[in-house]
Amino acid sequence: MLKGERTILRPMRREYLERLLEYHNDVELQLLGGEDVPVPLTPEHLAERFETLYAGQSPRPSWFAIEVQGGKIIGHCMLRNIDEAARTAELRITIGDRDYINRKYGRDVVRLLVKYAFRLRNLRKVWLAVPASNERARRCFEAAGFVIEGRQRAHTWVDGRYDDRILMAAFREPPAEPAPPPAEEPDAHAPDDA
Repeated sequence: MLKGERTILRPMRREYLERLLEYHNDVELQLLGGEDVPVPLTPEHLAERFETLYAGQSPRPSWFAIEVQGGKIIGHCMLRNIDEAARTAELRITIGDRDYINRKYGRDVVRLLVKYAFRLRNLRKVWLAVPASNERARRCFEAAGFVIEGRQRAHTWVDGRYDDRILMAAFREPPAEPAPPPAEEPDAHAPDDA
């Protein structure tokens, strides 16, 4: 369990899946994410995803239910695509309960998950992708310390049109500046009058 200022992140359990199914089958929420085509998901399919996620992947993703005071589950978040050599992971988050959207719960979750990634999983970079049209999400991520690293033009199909995909990242320590390219040395085998 991870405790933030407004939220608690609890390890994902089967009993939370029914609530997550509601959020996944909410087309408007799926459009905000822009990564996956909104298709209906059955309880069996979600249970299969749960089993697959915890059975086979190494390193295992960190998948949490987002809880608020009173024990209500309002969404879920995850660190996935963990690269042990590069010490990086992708962050995904869904606040599914509309009563908690745009009220800084997402910001609390993102900060908490990034702190967990750096402090306990010993990662150095957490990255994510967000549709350019989802300005509210971008502001949330920026407030949690993410910076824009790049833009993939017309990369994502969202609600009947192509949208840019913004790549963002948070670093445990600022990345080092790239070294300047080495100075070119004259080719020793080239003739002098070439």
